[in-house]
Amino acid sequence: MGRQNTQKNLAFWVPVKRNKVHPANLKKQTPATFQKSLRATLLIGQAFSLLPVVGIFSNDANNVKFIITSWKCFYSFLSFFGQIFIVVMCIIRVVSTEATLNATTPIIFYGTTCFTMLMFFRVATAWPDLVQHVAKTEELYPNYDNKLTRTCQITCAVVLLLALSEHILSLLSAFAGAIMCFPNKSVYEGFARHFYPWVFNCLPYSPLLGMITQFLHFQSTFIWNFSDLFVICMSYYLTSRLDHVNKKLAAAQGKYLPEIFWKSTREEYCRATQLVRKVDEVISGIVFVSFANNLFFICLQLFNTLEDGIKGNGDCNSRSKKTTPLSGYEAATYFLFSLVYLISRSVAVSLIASQVNTASMVPAPILYDVPSPVYCVEVQRFLDQVNGDKVALSGLQFFSVTRGLLLTVAGTIVTYELVMFQFNSPTADTDTTTLIPPNISTTATP
Repeated sequence: MGRQNTQKNLAFWVPVKRNKVHPANLKKQTPATFQKSLRATLLIGQAFSLLPVVGIFSNDANNVKFIITSWKCFYSFLSFFGQIFIVVMCIIRVVSTEATLNATTPIIFYGTTCFTMLMFFRVATAWPDLVQHVAKTEELYPNYDNKLTRTCQITCAVVLLLALSEHILSLLSAFAGAIMCFPNKSVYEGFARHFYPWVFNCLPYSPLLGMITQFLHFQSTFIWNFSDLFVICMSYYLTSRLDHVNKKLAAAQGKYLPEIFWKSTREEYCRATQLVRKVDEVISGIVFVSFANNLFFICLQLFNTLEDGIKGNGDCNSRSKKTTPLSGYEAATYFLFSLVYLISRSVAVSLIASQVNTASMVPAPILYDVPSPVYCVEVQRFLDQVNGDKVALSGLQFFSVTRGLLLTVAGTIVTYELVMFQFNSPTADTDTTTLIPPNISTTATP
């Protein structure tokens, strides 16, 4: 009697499933490929001298290549040596003056930029193989997520717009400080000396050197933002691949299905998890830099808030003279916007990247709900794979990006601030330099 009911349910379910995924409807849809989804992200990265690969506009994976003699690699090398120059200038300034937190922060900022560029260069060398591996997976199991490409493009636009707004506020704050600190200099010379003292305290000022330094600083700021953007968009794609399997399982939950269905679905899930591991091998360095950088600068900004307050201090306080666009509140406005933006971006990276791990655990409750008459070895293997393997992005294998990581990082920040608050005596002398994070501007005396 039970066998007859099982056969009846199977006969009823199979035609419904075929009608749901009709070939005529699939022809009208365009697969959301890896190259199409990340094209805008790669284009932005190459604008800032990252990921120097050719063929990003091609839909053929074989056309994506890394050529060491290409102009994109030359642009990357030139930018890297420019960042090395800034790091050397920052080190010379620290050696010639007192080594304080505010003085060493630019070294960390620009040094992290150099390390990030090296990590992206490593990603570029492995990118053609990764694209071909993904293309083979997409050929076997195409993904028709029409929202994926648009989501990546919208995320790129939002992050770049916020990063540009933050940079404009930092420039406004720097120009306001330069007006007060260097009243006898031209506007741009005062800005360059005020915003980049690690360069112009060692080298004579020239407009060309000022523009080169400003471009390198602009590049560093957006490379920092792009690291988070890259991790977010890669997480979007990997989550979409896993969600494609989860939707198939959700439609089959509680139904009487043959063993061949569970075998094919398990193999597709296996392909998706292998893809996550392959991607993690390539971008784990970027994930590590992204999380470490965000953690450091969040702690730094909160420490400066406890030490100086939002208003800050400095020898050249423009608030005493109402001659600036925001009446001297440029630094405070920039500080608040930068702090909120940094925390929001860090939380977004953590939550979006952790969705890869969350999506990999979705099949477990569905597999537990498989009816007993059709429970088979393939279902058990599927369950063992879901519960036995940890599928997630990692930071150089030091940590895995899960939802619990966000609470761990938050606890670390709170612990750090409490310790620093104990060492921060309210009667201690305040520092005479004003740090304008995270673009690392230090007030210089004229």
